Amino acid sequence: MCGAGAAQARGENRTPREPEGPFNASETTAAWVHLPGGFRAGLRRIAAGGRGARCRVLQEADRAIQEASGVRRAGTSVSIPVSSANPFTKNIEDAMSATAKRIGFKFIEWENQGQPSQWLQGMDHAISQKVNLIDLLAGTKPEVLGAKIDEARQAGITVVASHLSGYEQDLSPLKVHSIPIDYFKAGQLLVDWAVVQTGGKLNAIVLTSEKIHSTISMVNGITTEFKKCPECRWKEINIPVVDWATRIQPNVQSALLADPTINYIIVIYDSMAQFVVPAVTITGSQNRVRIDAFNGTPFVLGLVQQGQVEMDIGENLDWIGHAIIDAEMRLICGLPPVKDPKIPFYIFDKSNAHRAGNPPELSKGYGDAYIDGYLKLWRLK
Repeated sequence: MCGAGAAQARGENRTPREPEGPFNASETTAAWVHLPGGFRAGLRRIAAGGRGARCRVLQEADRAIQEASGVRRAGTSVSIPVSSANPFTKNIEDAMSATAKRIGFKFIEWENQGQPSQWLQGMDHAISQKVNLIDLLAGTKPEVLGAKIDEARQAGITVVASHLSGYEQDLSPLKVHSIPIDYFKAGQLLVDWAVVQTGGKLNAIVLTSEKIHSTISMVNGITTEFKKCPECRWKEINIPVVDWATRIQPNVQSALLADPTINYIIVIYDSMAQFVVPAVTITGSQNRVRIDAFNGTPFVLGLVQQGQVEMDIGENLDWIGHAIIDAEMRLICGLPPVKDPKIPFYIFDKSNAHRAGNPPELSKGYGDAYIDGYLKLWRLK
């Protein structure tokens, strides 16, 4: 009758079954953070134990859950994106929400319009609700939330900055865990591609937006690769995100007119491309200047299909959502932080951009093997 108590506690009437693994066996994680350390270790060993051991652990879990009734629930997280109006972050949030629901973790998105005051409100809400984890997604700056991060930590809440920094960047001084992405490698790939396409005679404009953790990591990767090509030249143009619509096109136009030997434009965030393409067209530089970029935003993949952008390094936002939830539920369950969430890149050029759809769609063209992979990892399949 192993597991019958857990089924009854949830009001279910079903045939008990053998636990399938550590996360599935802890269908009982509603009181995880309140369990003794030795018992938590016992749950982690469930998959390796025999039926008798599993029964004893699950029966003890049932009792612990009932004792913890009315106390903070483990598996509850609040995610504060840099902006809910940004399609990039919104689609990651949607993927995280769907994934958490499938696993059984409670997930709340704190919708906002990118104002730091709204991030602070989200922190206040999470602390008042006694959640277990606060996720700062894709640009929500820990630097401006220092006091609230301290307050959350004092309340026993884990704070995570996800999809913000590169592997080589240490966020521990900001008192947050990091779920990084290999921005350094993305920067290297952008340069490597351009060097190959120009036969090693690269003279590039590199468009950046500084004061963002991801930008710092990408520029480090870009700089590293340029050092390997002594004959290559490059000029950085830094334009803050808020000025993209007004400053990118005139700055690129001026640079192209000033130096007719420029043959490539490296765009670290591909949404910049919508302002770069007109500058190339107006200056009549289409035959000598090519563009590569990073992110895989659908409208830019459309520009790849049309031949206006040569290459775009894509990120599967649904995959990102799965990876972040995987890393965060491990933290909630007291497991070691994930140093490498295994979020891949996919290079789109004109030969394969059709796989993203016509018109291109978010998270399309990357395959779907990762979905079964995560389900098997979590013992849900």
